Amino acid sequence: MTLADRLIALVEPALDAMGYALVRLQLSAGRRPTLQVMAERRDAQPMSIDDCTAISRSLSAMLDAEDPIPDAYDLEVTSPGLDRPLVRPEDFDRFAGNLAQIETRRPLEGRKRFKGRLLGRDGDGAVRVAMPESEVLIPLTEVSRAKLVPDDATIAAALRRH
Repeated sequence: MTLADRLIALVEPALDAMGYALVRLQLSAGRRPTLQVMAERRDAQPMSIDDCTAISRSLSAMLDAEDPIPDAYDLEVTSPGLDRPLVRPEDFDRFAGNLAQIETRRPLEGRKRFKGRLLGRDGDGAVRVAMPESEVLIPLTEVSRAKLVPDDATIAAALRRH
């Protein structure tokens, strides 16, 4: 089991018990590594600073007890924000209709960057994106990075939730 897998196995159930879902976990290298835990509320309410603080305190205590990272590190708890990363296959269905930017591992149709409206996944699991010129299918295995791109509709919807 890799360190990342071990961290996810520790963090995900702890977040779930608190009513949160893990969006992404990243351990950056450097003189002093940073463990970034990106979480969202399961009740679909916006994350607050109090949410991040509660998660940080809980995870810090649990990680201190388990000690999965041998060296000193910083724990950073964040919310996904409006430009949230699309990490899991179901994210591409959940956020269908939103504007997204997707980068691929290799060029597809002569390009590696795509920006358009998510249309969910097709029957084979490829991501469907409505580009200004046409619809593009991007195999999930080729997606290296993807995130939402805030537009006027996204920002207006977020303001209504607050």
